[in-house]
Amino acid sequence: MTGEGKRAVGYIRVSTREQAQEGVSLAAQEDRIRAFCTAKGWELLRIYRDEGESGKNLDRPGVLSMIHDLKADGVDVVVVLKLDRLTRSVRDLGTLIEDLFAGRALAAVDGSLDSSTASGRMVVNLLGTVAQWERETTVERTVAALDYKQSHGEWCGRIPFGFRIGEDGKLTEDPKAMKTIQAVKRSRRRSGTSYPKLAKQYGLSVGTVHKLCTTDLRVMRPAR
Repeated sequence: MTGEGKRAVGYIRVSTREQAQEGVSLAAQEDRIRAFCTAKGWELLRIYRDEGESGKNLDRPGVLSMIHDLKADGVDVVVVLKLDRLTRSVRDLGTLIEDLFAGRALAAVDGSLDSSTASGRMVVNLLGTVAQWERETTVERTVAALDYKQSHGEWCGRIPFGFRIGEDGKLTEDPKAMKTIQAVKRSRRRSGTSYPKLAKQYGLSVGTVHKLCTTDLRVMRPAR
């Protein structure tokens, strides 16, 4: 599978966190893939996409649709902008190349990698190994940081409405928010104001107002 005349499909992905970042948008990825295939002389049949999907596993609509179509189409190569757009898992990468792609090559625009060649195949697998190592290292650092914070009595997790993190890293009441809570509960108790109206009046979500009005303030205070 060398030279011109290959039939290619593209795959693009963004996670929710990445959608606003320059250089990884779906449009930017698609433009790069189209230009890459044109330069290679490859026929780009279609581009599959996953928006707001993590690369941790292959359980994504775009990937699954592409794998299904590859079984019937005469596709020679799958093209992505970067390897981590397709997967962040070495295990999944191996499954794709050895099994699901069924002999079709994988090409990454950045770095001009092409697994149809021996050297390209080696580099793709090495990059996948490094990507997973970086991800696992990040997870280990995060867990260690959380353990440290918890061991020192610092708050970890979602901050409940009415509270804030103090300079010592511990959860403390927010006086202004506490006044809002009391005002919301008082309005509901005295006049029976509807949740939507209270939400609009105080700039809160209806769900938050419902919780504030149906939960004892003492219960709302998390354990220190």
